[in-house]
Amino acid sequence: MIHFQAITEDNFDEIVHMKRPEGENFVASNAYSLAQAWLFREDGDVYPFAIYHDGMPVGFMMLDEDTEERCLVVWRIMFPEEHADRGYGLEALKQIIRLARESGKYDFMVLDCHPDNKRAWHVYEKAGFRDTGEMENGECLLRLDF
Repeated sequence: MIHFQAITEDNFDEIVHMKRPEGENFVASNAYSLAQAWLFREDGDVYPFAIYHDGMPVGFMMLDEDTEERCLVVWRIMFPEEHADRGYGLEALKQIIRLARESGKYDFMVLDCHPDNKRAWHVYEKAGFRDTGEMENGECLLRLDF
């Protein structure tokens, strides 16, 4: 069962040392993502956390909240190769979607995906995200309306 945990002193090293799949350059490292979360901490709307399965850290996700737009952004999601293709990403996304929907704070969610990242694209579409046709920084914008 997937669950989420804050990144703390206890799990920091495990999360920072997670490696992207070999040759995959679509997602920034977790260390870089955590540095960005720290950089934008004063805004109070960036949420990095660890993804766990049965007590073991298997991935990383970072969300960005846009309260004016009533939008939740999946800014980063990363699973190292040893935890890829096990359904963790889809399960994590479904839980975040459910929580966002139930909160009543958001009307939609967005994320971006490089057009060549077929593995991620498949998971995002399976979770209900649809290509908007918009591009941002060389990546396609996908959206899920509630």
